[in-house]
Amino acid sequence: MSFLDEKFSLKNKVAIVLGGTSGIGQAIARGFAKAGATTIASSRDRERVAAQAKEIEALGSKTLRIPSDVQDRASLQNLCDETVLVFGQVDILMVTSGTLKKMPSVDIPDEDWDRIVDINLNGTFRANQVFGRQMIKQQSGAIINTCSMTSFVSFNEVASYAASKGGVLLLTRSLGCEWAKHNVRVNAIAPGVFRTPLNSKVLDLPERSAAIAARTPMGRVGNVEELVGAAIFLASDAASFVTGETIAVDGGFLAKGI
Repeated sequence: MSFLDEKFSLKNKVAIVLGGTSGIGQAIARGFAKAGATTIASSRDRERVAAQAKEIEALGSKTLRIPSDVQDRASLQNLCDETVLVFGQVDILMVTSGTLKKMPSVDIPDEDWDRIVDINLNGTFRANQVFGRQMIKQQSGAIINTCSMTSFVSFNEVASYAASKGGVLLLTRSLGCEWAKHNVRVNAIAPGVFRTPLNSKVLDLPERSAAIAARTPMGRVGNVEELVGAAIFLASDAASFVTGETIAVDGGFLAKGI
């Protein structure tokens, strides 16, 4: 095995991807499997979990078929326990579960605000806490959360989403520092604008797609496969001295000024 293969390989590692049956999570789950990891893609949809497991097995990876929900702590604990029972450890946790609602902030009901924050921020913490306990017990592990451009800058009429994703950024920094002594790294990826089932309706608005292209130096939205490299890096031994960081994969969006 070459030096680069050794550093970036996920062989003999066990990875769990929450939200791993669609969009960004699905692409990253496939990438982890191709990089050699035993990969469990989990979400609320039992049929999608089974279909994704079949695809992961076709890539030569071992897996499990266990649904979970970031709003349900017991389901996350069950996923962790069953994975450890079968494979002995959890080396990588990727959290991509999330939700979004675009509407004027003066009109958003409490129940929508609470639901968005509970899935995006509280759900990320639940997952980090459940799997972090296992990683602390192992004295090793890598957690990767999903931030957003709205962790840094405002987008119109998505205040609840922005507040939740701003929270994920600081949660990632806090846990990265707190758990470093246990050899558990906590980082995040902040995707720029990628077409996913979560945002496709928004991207189909001509004024929004034109604004995004104008604001992005590369002049386009991203392909979810373009997030895989950053995820593999943060999950691998190549990032052994990286924790508390958020890597933007955004086509230059955050760097652009006048």
